[in-house]
Amino acid sequence: MLCQNCKKREATINHIEYIGNTPCELHLCAECAAYTYGEFESNVEGAILAGLFGEEETGEKVCPACGMRFSDYERTGLLGCPSCYDVFNAELLPHIAKIQGKTTHIGKGGGVYTSEHDLRMQLSSLQDELEQALKSKNYIKASRINGRLDEIKKKLKRGKND
Repeated sequence: MLCQNCKKREATINHIEYIGNTPCELHLCAECAAYTYGEFESNVEGAILAGLFGEEETGEKVCPACGMRFSDYERTGLLGCPSCYDVFNAELLPHIAKIQGKTTHIGKGGGVYTSEHDLRMQLSSLQDELEQALKSKNYIKASRINGRLDEIKKKLKRGKND
């Protein structure tokens, strides 16, 4: 018997459902049955979960804005939209570090901080470094960092007086 759906392959799955007292028979090949009952439903469930939670049932992250998976990025090297950077931030940082060497933008001047915003960012970064140095009891490094912090604070103070 041929598949009732594609009418090409041999029907290997026979489904009989009773509606009231009337039997309704469905004879499908394995491919049509998988599409109709198995793969199609799991794909729809996965798409719904991805839309609601930003992840597929496999646990792979999915961008809620464009539907891109991280495995798609690994295959193509391209992201789908700006939201992908936020969604895949943790996964992207090692790739960015490998390609560019750093994961923070230091600007066109090669690390010369001139604007107040840049100085405040450097100040914040150095304060974090100072905390780490003090936690690890590396007081020599902490002293150097503290000197750099003082220099930046002086630059910021001079900028406000101008």
